[in-house]
Amino acid sequence: METLELPTGETVSPDDVFHYEEYPYRFDPSDRDDIAFVLTPLYWGGGEMDVPVPSTEAFREEWSDQSRGVLDTTEWETWLADARRDDRYGDAEIDALAAELGVDDRDDGLFSRLRRRLRS
Repeated sequence: METLELPTGETVSPDDVFHYEEYPYRFDPSDRDDIAFVLTPLYWGGGEMDVPVPSTEAFREEWSDQSRGVLDTTEWETWLADARRDDRYGDAEIDALAAELGVDDRDDGLFSRLRRRLRS
């Protein structure tokens, strides 16, 4: 499987990032018989946070309204801005995600710099 059809009808390759369960993910095809593919969180991927998926049917069953599929640049900018205000994410993680997504979400105004400094 070199592509994956999302429940939204969009088709993604292993290089494409999509919004799954409130986070940016990629998928990696698997050559194991018991795993169809692995969902890899964009920042935390390559380890214990990867999600092995046994079948596309199981993936479709797990898809929820917390997942949106492929987002455009403006939608990722909005997601990043919201994530910066969410205590679950640190600045280093959001900075790395923004770089990986190719999105500059930083507002470098005085209040933004001060807020980032206070959160550090």
